[in-house]
Amino acid sequence: MASFHLKGLLERLLELRQQVVEGSQNYLAAWGCLGNPPAALCNLARYLALRQHDLRNLQLELAAVGLSSLGRCESRVLETLDAVIATLAATQGLSHKGPSYEEFYAGDMALEQHAEALFGPPSPHRRARIMVTLPSEAAEQPELLLQLLQRGMNVARINCAHDDPLVWEKMVAHLRQAEAQTQRRCKILFDLAGPKIRTGPVAMPPGKAKVYRGDRLLLTAAMPPVTSDPSCQVQVACTPPEILAHLQVGATVWIDDGKIGARVVGIEPVGVVLEVDKVAPQGKKLREGKGLNFPDSQLPIQPLTEKDRQDLDFVVQHADLVGYSFVQQPADLQLLFSELERRQARPDLGLLLKIETQRAVKNLPALIAAADGCRPLGVMIARGDLAVEIGWLRLGEIQEELLWICEAAHVPVVWATQVLDQLTKEGLPSRPELSDAVMSARAECVMLNKGPYLLEAVALLDELLARMQAHQHKKSQRLRALYSWR
Repeated sequence: MASFHLKGLLERLLELRQQVVEGSQNYLAAWGCLGNPPAALCNLARYLALRQHDLRNLQLELAAVGLSSLGRCESRVLETLDAVIATLAATQGLSHKGPSYEEFYAGDMALEQHAEALFGPPSPHRRARIMVTLPSEAAEQPELLLQLLQRGMNVARINCAHDDPLVWEKMVAHLRQAEAQTQRRCKILFDLAGPKIRTGPVAMPPGKAKVYRGDRLLLTAAMPPVTSDPSCQVQVACTPPEILAHLQVGATVWIDDGKIGARVVGIEPVGVVLEVDKVAPQGKKLREGKGLNFPDSQLPIQPLTEKDRQDLDFVVQHADLVGYSFVQQPADLQLLFSELERRQARPDLGLLLKIETQRAVKNLPALIAAADGCRPLGVMIARGDLAVEIGWLRLGEIQEELLWICEAAHVPVVWATQVLDQLTKEGLPSRPELSDAVMSARAECVMLNKGPYLLEAVALLDELLARMQAHQHKKSQRLRALYSWR
């Protein structure tokens, strides 16, 4: 019975392997990569083809006979299948060529090489890098950069949405000075601001300070508008105003980083009528300059703004990496590549794709394929905007899947937004954010935002990442000896 069961497992795995190979060709063709595609894209295509199958029962059966469950094959799909098939074939007196040790771990080695090309070499005691968003004070406090490097910063992030080239130049100079003092190399990421969709002026009726569930708002192009809907007591401008023409009844609108949720219930010549359906019971103040998200609307927004183009003149002279905000489709990449080529950007200038919309999530494999080989490539999981776009319920699931897809493509990942946020802002971490920081160790780089206790957050994250890598690499438990119960 056992021999018959092993023979059946072998036949199913051989069939699965064939389906993966054939299915991968469809993805490669869609990306225009037929012929002699790079190994990383081949593996990504095979992973996507593999994950079209429900493997749960097969995993259980393989584990029961002491074989790989296929649950950690992201970086080496065909190699994992061939290793399991070779072992099963041997039980039946058959031969199937399995991978060598070097071939089996080639994908892992490629990912580490790509991470080093993008982020620089890791710290001696941990593989995951630490990226730190520099506060404006870094332009006037050179000792801050020195202390950040000493505590473990590997990548300095400069957000182009804040300050200006004069301030950025001072930050860069202080960082280079700190590098010389510490003999530590630190890459610099310039994060392009991208298009900013914001609330404009707000008009509230006398005596009303907040919006509540059931309130109707008029989202308009300019103030003061005139509406035929008498229930629209609250009116707010939208910038840029051309977005309004692309909203339809039923569309979801999130305001102020998801603190106010609404749906489009009417279209008028002067704007769009929204009805609030999600807000705290005590209501929420509606202010100018707050973010607007339209997760289920297709908006004709160019990811590169005129400000971005102006900033690129400075960025290509000083950056090691460029962060691309609001990138959603392969055509968006060509816009940036053209601008970089026009400025004769050096070929080792890295590119970080910020995944912050539903469309970017869906198009991630095509984005990776379009950017492959052009320059060092990474992906940032921008969990703040992404949570608003896809919903809080799906964020945990999607951030896992993005990690898997990028590992399959041998593309390094930045785990971003609100890591150790309470510690950075208030000086003490919360229990949930410590658990989140532990999870971040599976990425190649972890980003911290600025705050009064930034130095403490860097030091804690440095130690936490070092501790966790002894226990886990990506999804694999390393099974280091446990010392707590000796």
